[in-house]
Amino acid sequence: MSSENANQQISVDLMKKEDLPEILAIERASFSAPWTEGMFLDELKTTHAQCLSIKVEREGKAYIAAYIIFWLVADEVHLHNLAVRSDFRRQGLACNMMNLMKDIAAQVGITRQTLEVRESNLGAINLYRKCGFVVKGKRPRYYTDTNEDALVMWAENEQEKNNG
Repeated sequence: MSSENANQQISVDLMKKEDLPEILAIERASFSAPWTEGMFLDELKTTHAQCLSIKVEREGKAYIAAYIIFWLVADEVHLHNLAVRSDFRRQGLACNMMNLMKDIAAQVGITRQTLEVRESNLGAINLYRKCGFVVKGKRPRYYTDTNEDALVMWAENEQEKNNG
């Protein structure tokens, strides 16, 4: 983090229904086809979904700066949603959330991670590559709002690579 933000307190919390107004504002500012409140509520009720938020306390006020939703299913973790509030971007929060997802998965023995990303979302693709993901396929017309293709990306924890 930059020195101007050195006096911030950062915490990772389970996402709660009360967080949704802030999360929905981040969602709408981040995506051309944002999730609805109902979609977030469904995720909060899904037993295999991990819904986490990063809260930053600045000058006595707490803000949701980022969130991540992923599923732990069978032998893989599947990233469903990740966003960072615009004024908290470029501070490493997205990378930290990706690492947290990997660590939580590893705690339950999951080493494979996957996600879909819009082919045009170069910023996200670069983030995922930085986090060890590689493109393994494409889903044609995956995004119904634009019929854009999705890239399917995968990563495996080092533990799996060393054991394999």
